[in-house]
Amino acid sequence: MRMSSSPVRVLAVIPGDEDQPSSMVFARRQVAALQQRGIVTRTFFLSSRTSPGAVLAEMRRFRKVVRDFDPSIVHAHYGTMTALFCALGTLRPLVISFRGSDLNPTSDIGYVRSLVGRIFSQISVLRARHVICVSQQLKDRLWIRSRPVSIIFDGVDLSAFQPTPRQEARRKLGWNPETRFVFFNLGGRPAGKRLALAESAIAYARRTIPDIELVPVSNVDPNQIPIFMNACDCLLLTSDFEGSPTVVKEALACNLPVITVDVGDVRDLLSGVEPSRIVADQVETLGNALVEVLRLDIRSDGASRAEELSERRTTDRVVEVFENAVLSSAA
Repeated sequence: MRMSSSPVRVLAVIPGDEDQPSSMVFARRQVAALQQRGIVTRTFFLSSRTSPGAVLAEMRRFRKVVRDFDPSIVHAHYGTMTALFCALGTLRPLVISFRGSDLNPTSDIGYVRSLVGRIFSQISVLRARHVICVSQQLKDRLWIRSRPVSIIFDGVDLSAFQPTPRQEARRKLGWNPETRFVFFNLGGRPAGKRLALAESAIAYARRTIPDIELVPVSNVDPNQIPIFMNACDCLLLTSDFEGSPTVVKEALACNLPVITVDVGDVRDLLSGVEPSRIVADQVETLGNALVEVLRLDIRSDGASRAEELSERRTTDRVVEVFENAVLSSAA
């Protein structure tokens, strides 16, 4: 890797509230991984993105942080208003990470708001020194193709996400050892995750296996997620759109079987992994897949692919993007 003459200083801009550790946890983990690599980082949490007055106040705060920290790179950890905010707020070299609903349509918010956000994402690319997309599908949505683009998904912390005995995890959580538990990542997008479809699929599967319980996970301490995954019998993913679903990679690292609709890059992630199922987004097909996998009552072999999904590997690639962006700006 080529190195610049001075250390890279990265100002990470993350949308959301700093005091909610489950918000944008993948971005927070990437910042922590960069710090462990010796990259000088500072995080700016963009707490308001809709109120004009609040955004102006945030802009003043942001510009002060830029002056004080003197970053060589500003890294916007999401598109929409976050990326546009960074593009307008500073002339420092900008790297943008697109993760899903910033380029994909979404049912979580109104059509107009979603469209405006996606337009903001596309406009912001004009100011980007480099663009990171978590999947090829997102890269294909970019209107502007003149900027360097890397496909780098969010990696998994393998020190946290690893297989442990199911009953041991259930004892920690106080769960019934006989019930079939299905992990469902609700996050902050209940409409986009299609909870109603998941619940209907569970109800359908209960006709054959009565003791099934859906576990919708939202606002849970991130440190608890590996325990939940190891305690569950499978992961169910029914989202309308995804970039590169981190929850699937985490499930693979825990040997948790995955049942999912064909969304994002799940075909690449689950290639050769058994048991796993990619099925149509219909109640019957999802319900039958649940019954089939739960009856097997075995863990998957997903952890065999863990290293290629590791945070260490993806961090190496992100550091290289930063180094190249700094070098290109100095040229």
